[in-house]
Amino acid sequence: MRTAAIIKRILRQLRRDKRSLALMIVAPLFILTLMRLVLDGDSYVPEIAVVDLPSPMVDALEEQEAEVHHMSEQEAHEELRNEELDAMITWDGSKSEVLLEGSDPTANGAVQQVLQQAMKEKTAQPAPEPELKFLHGSEELNLFDNTGPVLIGFFVFFFVFIVGGISFLRERTQGTLERLLSTPLKRWEIVLGYLGGFGFFTIIQSIIIAAFSIYVLNMYMSGAFWHVMLITFLLAVAALSLGTLLSAYANNEFQMMQFIPLVIVPQVFFSGIFNLETMEPWLRAIGKVMPLTYGGEALRDIMIRGKGFAVFSDEVYILIAFSILFIALNILALKRHRTL
Repeated sequence: MRTAAIIKRILRQLRRDKRSLALMIVAPLFILTLMRLVLDGDSYVPEIAVVDLPSPMVDALEEQEAEVHHMSEQEAHEELRNEELDAMITWDGSKSEVLLEGSDPTANGAVQQVLQQAMKEKTAQPAPEPELKFLHGSEELNLFDNTGPVLIGFFVFFFVFIVGGISFLRERTQGTLERLLSTPLKRWEIVLGYLGGFGFFTIIQSIIIAAFSIYVLNMYMSGAFWHVMLITFLLAVAALSLGTLLSAYANNEFQMMQFIPLVIVPQVFFSGIFNLETMEPWLRAIGKVMPLTYGGEALRDIMIRGKGFAVFSDEVYILIAFSILFIALNILALKRHRTL
């Protein structure tokens, strides 16, 4: 009987917590639907530029459903640098040479598969293997190297979001925040103070994660380390300000954790771990409102493509804009507790 009483109490408690009940049902369905949309995309169609390639070979590539573009070698190089193409194929009169953009193993594999199939079908006798070169990365670039930059950004974002959100929640539930609100301090001063205090540890965390990944795990790195630090720090600030914002709408740690399936998990699908080119355009547009999308792309530009600040500066400004937006909303959210 006493066990039954405990069961009844728990059931009544859960019934009153309608948000938890809804999340237990809605969140798995939401994530499964998102996974289906992301993973059920079309097969990757490589974009290939051809320079003076014999017509039979061009026809063979087109039969493999590759997107073939005729252009000069200079134009093709420019398109490759801008990541508009996956490969350029040139012909020297006896054999072909393939220059791969190189930063995406999925695209690299698709180009090589299309090329091998085309040569197999259109060549009556064995032909010399085309010479492969890489504009970015190398032939040894593996899946870990490709997803590594995104994983660095994700782990920084995820743990800062959780630690910052729960820490700020405890400040509120333990009464510390209310006591601060009773002082002459303005809301913006309180928010910036908390962000500055937690921000010190985010800098340390960013350094440790990035340095360990690059120098201990030997993750592929062709750019400047301080650029990696800049992006990871901006991601940490965005995560911290978002976590503290959402903690204003949670009453305990469990409710704070409930935001993970709705806020963190969807960002994984649009951060670059999965190839976005195979998704529907409307689905790719969802990633435009997620900080990790821009952080992951910037880290890939730095670590795999070796780009300078001018290339990923837009992502930097967008991450700063996200942080400013979340900080402003944090200040407004404090009105839930007391108007100053």
